[in-house]
Amino acid sequence: MIRPRMTVRARMTLLYSVLFAACGAIVITVSYILVAQLKVLGLGRTPSASELTNFLARCSSESSNTNPSSALLSKCNSALKVLGALQQRHLTLSHLLTYSLVTLTVVLALAAILGWVISGRSLRPIQLITAAARAASEDNLSARVATSGPRDELRELAETFDEMLGRLQAAFEAQQQFIANASHELRTPLAFMRTTVDVVLDNVDSTIIELREMGGDVRLEVDHAEQLIGALLTLARTERLLRTSEAVDLATVTEDVLDNFDVGDRLVHVSLKPSVISGDALLAERLIANLIDNAVRYNVAAGDIWISTDDADGSIQFSIVNTGPLISEDDADRIFQPFLQLNGRTSQQGFGLGLAIVASIVQTHGGKVAARPRNDGGLSVTVSIPAALTDSSAAGIVSRAQN
Repeated sequence: MIRPRMTVRARMTLLYSVLFAACGAIVITVSYILVAQLKVLGLGRTPSASELTNFLARCSSESSNTNPSSALLSKCNSALKVLGALQQRHLTLSHLLTYSLVTLTVVLALAAILGWVISGRSLRPIQLITAAARAASEDNLSARVATSGPRDELRELAETFDEMLGRLQAAFEAQQQFIANASHELRTPLAFMRTTVDVVLDNVDSTIIELREMGGDVRLEVDHAEQLIGALLTLARTERLLRTSEAVDLATVTEDVLDNFDVGDRLVHVSLKPSVISGDALLAERLIANLIDNAVRYNVAAGDIWISTDDADGSIQFSIVNTGPLISEDDADRIFQPFLQLNGRTSQQGFGLGLAIVASIVQTHGGKVAARPRNDGGLSVTVSIPAALTDSSAAGIVSRAQN
């Protein structure tokens, strides 16, 4: 048997009512005790009912005597007054208890009604959050609470919920766009391979040479698709939180990448200062390699590349500038988007994921990246990442780099 569910509003109203009833009962009890303990006619001790009864019986017998005692009769008059006062106090206590209980009952009912109304107004932001959560789905995350009123804990909760929905909406939209772009990019090599195979197989006179050429073309497209999938997996992994964190010197990483990178006829100008961050060494290497690859790939013949690292105000600055074709301000702002191809670049030049991976790695390390076009053509990219927290780790990295 399922018991009826009591809502939070009902529980809060019940709690208000119980607390009010308990406080009212305490007030009535204290008032009753204080009134009951009042002294009668200023006597030091209020006589009991049995004492008064016995004394009044004595007064009755004394008054029947032919020669009653005047002193005793005076005391009898006082006793009668005391008896009347006791009866009056008893009546007063009875009325006090009755009227207090009736008043408490009426006020308790009003308190329950007010508690129901006030608790409903207090819980309204939670009701709005519940409604927004029910309305939210993967296809529609535009619902918002948008509460108003005093800035209290419930309003902060509603605003935090709205911010969470905003982040989820941006994440889902980015995911959907990423899946659409990835599907399009993967469909191109698959379509090319299918077309190549169909053309050769439909020709009954195909020679061994043509079959080998078809195999070579398919192999190139397979390699192309494999590289694309690898780039997608790298981008997906870098969008997660860092699993490990260690002191990494970007200057040392840059030197290692340049030692193993074929820059062709590009002239590289290097100005590296020890720049230690706290992060993942492999991701830092991929960050530098992708930026250098972009500067080399989209450059002009015999072009220049300027690379520098610096540590300023607790932030590591990595800058890479290259010559190349002219880029507009709008294109520079969009250059970190996945699968973006500028100036008619083709997929053979790249997948448009290199700088998207850079942006994801920088964000994972809590930094920022910005790009701006050069007046003479080319691009300038600046990466800013918080420096390592401890100086001892930085000194150890610098010492190893010098050795």
